[in-house]
Amino acid sequence: MSLAKTVTSFSRLSRTCLRSSHRLSRQLSTTQRLNSSPLLMLSEDEQMMQSTTAKICQDLIEPLVPQMDRDMQMDPSIVETLFENGLMGVEVPTKYGGVGSSFFTACLIIEELAKTDPSVSVMCDVQNTLVNTLLLKYGTEAQQAKYLPLTATNTVGSFALSEAGSGSDAFALEANAKKDGDYWVLNGEKLWITNSGEAGIWLVFANILPSDSKEPRHRGITCFIIEKDNPGLSLGKKEDKLGIRASSTCPVHLEDCRVHSSDVLGEPGKGYKYSIETLNEGRIAIAAQMLGLAQGCFDKTLAYIKERKQFGQSVYEFQSMQHQVAHIATQIDATRLMVYNSARMKDANQIVVKEAAMAKYFAGEVATLTTSKCVEWMGGVGFTKNYPIEKYYRDCKIGCIYEGTTNIQLNTIAKYL
Repeated sequence: MSLAKTVTSFSRLSRTCLRSSHRLSRQLSTTQRLNSSPLLMLSEDEQMMQSTTAKICQDLIEPLVPQMDRDMQMDPSIVETLFENGLMGVEVPTKYGGVGSSFFTACLIIEELAKTDPSVSVMCDVQNTLVNTLLLKYGTEAQQAKYLPLTATNTVGSFALSEAGSGSDAFALEANAKKDGDYWVLNGEKLWITNSGEAGIWLVFANILPSDSKEPRHRGITCFIIEKDNPGLSLGKKEDKLGIRASSTCPVHLEDCRVHSSDVLGEPGKGYKYSIETLNEGRIAIAAQMLGLAQGCFDKTLAYIKERKQFGQSVYEFQSMQHQVAHIATQIDATRLMVYNSARMKDANQIVVKEAAMAKYFAGEVATLTTSKCVEWMGGVGFTKNYPIEKYYRDCKIGCIYEGTTNIQLNTIAKYL
């Protein structure tokens, strides 16, 4: 079967699964769903979506992973595959070309993609849980009608908050916006911007308060929608990263970038609120990414050590090895419980600040431990690029950094105890 026919086949099946799952969600109340089955038990439609995504990974993504990692470049066919199968507009309503499903389903997809390549997973993650979420929550009807059909079907989005002096201290950003008639003129530079290499739409945060204003600085932070053809926006050199190398990370330069007032997202001065709320929920998806990464690395390693023989038996048959493997398996399952619980809580409109921080913190730690142990269990081959284990080891470190470092998560958790 040709690639085009394969993509079309997957597209029809996955969109059917996602829409069927959404119909089921409307038929059952949240309380019924939460009380009627164990947390890890997936509905028939969720299982089908999970298996469909796994098939896409196996047939269309996995063969391209090593080359993408070497080249630091996402293969365009993968971006097309994600859109064709509805994986970039999971929660976007069907009237805008999305599949109208749930946050939990998005996390399930992000987890499954990360088992094969966390770089692909984070592209899907940012699109669904940051870009689309902001447009859905705070966009006007006109903005949603204009931009959601794009982000759901063919246009990658990017979330531009961080700067050189504004990382964990997100509200220290220096990018500024000044009013000029019906336009805002933006100047500044954003750093570490995921999806920037492929993006056609950016959600950019800048401060509208004058530098000499006595107001607290965070009260001027505003979110602007900027399209790729805006002459005032340009990209710097792509970062040469340790891990998730196929995921583009570039500086974004704003030089007299004129944005019409109709492209202010939400209310001026409320960008700090929007970014906090979105990142608090988005951390669950990063936890799902780290969960998938750990599971993918673990599964590949376990298969190897059950076949590898030393001293007349498989490496796995040694009791000391079984104890180590059992410990990691337990840590991964515990992570899954935390991720699924916080994702379902979010769908139930419950406050998830603490649970999201716990899930991201724990998932990052478990991914780090899992990949480190897997390299050791594999022995010498685990230290080579002939097997994918070393890539998981490199990819996992970002989970303790982006969308809130480990220490930021611990600070958040402590505040809610």
